[in-house]
Amino acid sequence: LPFVASLTATIPEQHQNSHNHQVDMRDEGLVPAITTKQKLRRHFRQLRREQSCLFPAIRAAVEADMEAAHRPLSSDQMIGIYWPLADEVDLRALRQQGPVALPVADGQGGLVYRHWAVDSENAQILKPDGCGIPAPAEGRTLRPEQLACLLVPALAIDRQGVRLGYGGGYYDRLRQQTPWRAVRALAVLPSACITDTPLPRDPWDIPFDGWISEQGPGRPQGTTAS
Repeated sequence: LPFVASLTATIPEQHQNSHNHQVDMRDEGLVPAITTKQKLRRHFRQLRREQSCLFPAIRAAVEADMEAAHRPLSSDQMIGIYWPLADEVDLRALRQQGPVALPVADGQGGLVYRHWAVDSENAQILKPDGCGIPAPAEGRTLRPEQLACLLVPALAIDRQGVRLGYGGGYYDRLRQQTPWRAVRALAVLPSACITDTPLPRDPWDIPFDGWISEQGPGRPQGTTAS
């Protein structure tokens, strides 16, 4: 098999109560069925953790791509980043380059973006959103055209742009909306987590426009630069 994962591995509680918002049935003496995606998540979570020494290089690659591809186009558009959880590349320094936005999850599958103001006069207070992740507590919900790019953490991505996340489906639901699908969306991860083997794809999975690793930006097979 191309992917091997220990069936005894457990998902960190931080992720169970945040990105994937899954119920842990072990407290009730029940063991949920192990699915293919669950095995892959364990495998790539460990693999990504082992590549943490490359995170500074990934961050530098993201900063270079955003500066070259988006910042010169419109000073009004924002870059959608994320609040980093354990073993995710920290992109918060991008707010020093220009305006950024953070996702706000409702804990029920819905996701919106709000501007994350960081200047001394308008600095926003961040509070846990519906998934327990720091997010702007106030502010208008941003429209798709107000964002130049969405940077999204990933456990893995394949050459067709199918992303493996934590199972909550928040980004998929957002990107199922046609206006949001027009916003460039890139997965952020080490190159070791870019797999030639196709990942399982559900009907609601929307392929990403590409990825950024320590090797720089990449695009799915069969696509060309815009």
